[in-house]
Amino acid sequence: MEEQTVIIIGGGFGGLSAACYLADAGAEVTLLEKNERLGGLAEQVSVDGFQFDAGPTWYMMPEVFGNFFKDFGRSPANYYSLQRLEPSYRVYFKDGDRIDITTDRATLCARFDEVEPGAGEALVEYLAGAKRTYEVSMEKFIYTDRPRFRDWIGRDVLEAGPVGFELWGDLDAYTRKFFDSQKLRQIVQYAAVFLGGPPWKTPRLYHMMSHIDITQGVYYPKGGFSGVVTAVADLARELGVTIETGVEVTEIARGRDGFFVAAGDRLWRADAVVSDADYAHTELELLPERDRQYSSKYWEDRKYGPSAFIMFLGIDREVLELEHHNIVMPVSWDDHFRQIYEEESWSTDPVYYVCNATRTDPTTAPDGKSALMISTAVPAGTKDSDHKRSLYREQLLTDLSQTTGLDFREDIVYEETRTISDFMSRYNAWRGSLGLAQSLRQTGPFRPGHRSKTVKGLYYAGSATNPGVGAPICLISGKHVASRVQEDF
Repeated sequence: MEEQTVIIIGGGFGGLSAACYLADAGAEVTLLEKNERLGGLAEQVSVDGFQFDAGPTWYMMPEVFGNFFKDFGRSPANYYSLQRLEPSYRVYFKDGDRIDITTDRATLCARFDEVEPGAGEALVEYLAGAKRTYEVSMEKFIYTDRPRFRDWIGRDVLEAGPVGFELWGDLDAYTRKFFDSQKLRQIVQYAAVFLGGPPWKTPRLYHMMSHIDITQGVYYPKGGFSGVVTAVADLARELGVTIETGVEVTEIARGRDGFFVAAGDRLWRADAVVSDADYAHTELELLPERDRQYSSKYWEDRKYGPSAFIMFLGIDREVLELEHHNIVMPVSWDDHFRQIYEEESWSTDPVYYVCNATRTDPTTAPDGKSALMISTAVPAGTKDSDHKRSLYREQLLTDLSQTTGLDFREDIVYEETRTISDFMSRYNAWRGSLGLAQSLRQTGPFRPGHRSKTVKGLYYAGSATNPGVGAPICLISGKHVASRVQEDF
């Protein structure tokens, strides 16, 4: 890639990863980020001594991060320290029950047996299958890029056939074969909910997520997820990448010899462009109509994961009663998913997540205080307003108080909410969604490609492309797109 100039649009994990691989290949790389902080959805909110991860907070699949840095002769330990959380997380049920999820298999199996006799042995079998599926999937379908239908024809795919067939069953039906208890099914299904769909519409394949969160465990990078963003950005700069923040790209135009990328009255020339911005936004807002692969109808017809309602709360005391990661669930969450995905309404009995990072990392809040983040899924594309936010805030804090006995309303010294309209304005997210759902019809060759089909030299990274959603997966996406660029040049 020597003497080739590449512009990366967007500083999420996909864009930062692509920038690293292309710079390492010799290209002159400039990364342009709309916001003042890098990371995209993984940015950090810092105010009044409180620090909140605004996006991902669960550091999982540590081998992916390790492999990424190893590709450049480095290690995550060169940039940040990791602490394994024990328990990994706590699940509160709204009937008063609670279960700590631990990597101590004997302890967890005994707890499952308390809920349902024989469930401990079933868990061992379930996790063994999840491990097999995970290992095959990572080798054959995650690290191996298969963007075209013909890439799915070959001996190596046939050898992985049993895993491929797992795309056809749904996760809910599969877990019923192991557990009668609704509570236990919800626990083993929870990690897959990150993929953007209800369990009965999520391919069985993603039971492998239980290997990730239950067997591998959950870690905390010192300083939060933003520390990982900073580490990848530091690596990019070491490799020669120029990074500019506060630069909102407004147009991608083809010239006689390459591209011109415009941001206000500034202009950059490039031999290739990689967009890590929202895929639909890039197509519909940054490109002229003749250069678009897909119409607005295409994007309207896609299935999207939810948006989120997030509260950042600065609490005027130490919160020792909660674990680092906490999930609050109804005894049955079916209505929660139906309301979000079928009725497109905000759940009246939501599943929600509470992050208490200060318990692990006191630097996230001033002395004697705590930084809490509360997040729940809401349907993308619906309207939000200050009144609606206020009502939902009260609903969640009341529910948290009733479920855990903890009422923080008198202790809040800082508060901020983010939801659909914020994701649209801050990240140019289509309908305020956190990304395309990882459904059967939007997996593998059914996802938008890394290469533009209409414009030579234009590429896409990030969660809308293969392999899919999640911070570690987006790192792999950046590697895949960088390989496509190198092949073409």
